[in-house]
Amino acid sequence: MVVNYIHGGGRIGVLIEADAEVVNDTVKEALKNIAMQIAALTPKYVKRDEIPQEFIDHETEILKVQAKNENPDKPDNILEKMIAGRLNKELKEFCLVDQAYVKDGDLTVGKYLEQVSKEVGGKVDVKKFVRFETGEGLEKKEDNFAEEVAKQMQ
Repeated sequence: MVVNYIHGGGRIGVLIEADAEVVNDTVKEALKNIAMQIAALTPKYVKRDEIPQEFIDHETEILKVQAKNENPDKPDNILEKMIAGRLNKELKEFCLVDQAYVKDGDLTVGKYLEQVSKEVGGKVDVKKFVRFETGEGLEKKEDNFAEEVAKQMQ
């Protein structure tokens, strides 16, 4: 099934593709709640296994440099643990199912989906999503009023 959500008077739109063994109002409401989550927190991936290795390598390098600058005296094995912890925390923000569920901070989105699946008696699984935001990807044109007036005076 596909669920859509429009937020902010059309400023943000979300489409979710989900596999649902049971389709009823409870499932539709749950997926709409998850669409709101996507609109609010802008995850990039559904699950961790979708994250490209290049992205993880790049983030790890950044975290290594930060850790070494902040803690130059710590041994490498401690720094590696710090980096792994920071990377894990960062990936939770990028992955939808790992994010804290906005409507209940005690749950992740993944745990919320498990609860809904138990409640309706069939698995509900988000396959993919797309988030659109008005103006996203467009460069803002900057006008220089003083230059414009100077050109017109010549």
